[in-house]
Amino acid sequence: MLKSMTGFGRAEKSVGGKTFLVDIKSLNGKQFELQLKLPAFLKPFEFDIRRILSTKLGRGSVDCTISLKETGNAKPVTINIELAKAYFKPLADLSKELNLDPSHILSTLVKLPEVITPTSETLTDDEWKAFEKVIMAAIDDLNIHRDDEGKSLEKDLLHRIDNVLVQLAEVQKLEPQRKQVIRDDITKLMEEFAGKENYDKNRLEQELIYYIEKIDISEEMVRLRNHCDYFKVVLAEAEESKGKKLSFILQEIGREINTTGAKAYDSTIQKCVVMMKDELEKAKEQILNVL
Repeated sequence: MLKSMTGFGRAEKSVGGKTFLVDIKSLNGKQFELQLKLPAFLKPFEFDIRRILSTKLGRGSVDCTISLKETGNAKPVTINIELAKAYFKPLADLSKELNLDPSHILSTLVKLPEVITPTSETLTDDEWKAFEKVIMAAIDDLNIHRDDEGKSLEKDLLHRIDNVLVQLAEVQKLEPQRKQVIRDDITKLMEEFAGKENYDKNRLEQELIYYIEKIDISEEMVRLRNHCDYFKVVLAEAEESKGKKLSFILQEIGREINTTGAKAYDSTIQKCVVMMKDELEKAKEQILNVL
């Protein structure tokens, strides 16, 4: 089963008198890239939080926001009362001297340096263990979305590969006819320009065999079918992270399709090749979202 890199997860829980809200959003990405926003008092645990997210989410462009909801016991900031008092007297004197309204002094005080600072409070070991469960709950919620999206991706990718195989079957039907048409066209040209009696038919037959071997696409068709079958096998594997492997297989499929088109020299087969390329490009777009 496939897992998408796209999803959203949320979890909320009270830990040690603090109510945490964890939001995780994940989009596709070549590697694991994390944008992490968290309260200052969780900074000592930033490395651990990043490690958990990286281990559990694998690849993707991840945006994680951890916020603290206000509660009676939470102290997200500290007010330096003594420093505020020290600022207040000269500000009050200045306000009186300039005949200004003193009612705005408080709003000015809280903006002065060091009056309000982030709290130095942090989590205890037991609180950290409880908080880990909040992060894991958000990750589990995100993975549910990833699994649901993965099911849709798997269905679409199977449809694309099946469409490639339908066109391949059509090419295989046309291949014998193509060789005969090429043989007839070259023979006809020789008869028109040299005359039926003026060329060595045995030599022409040798050259025809050599030329037809050069443009033979039977090996490409066999490899293309094998790649498509292998793609389906990998798709059904239990491994979660297989987006890169599937992407490599699609590259090989594309190589065989391109070679078939280059050797075809047949308008009907070229149409089949164009349709296969169209399905392949759609599959490549989808594979970018696979974990």
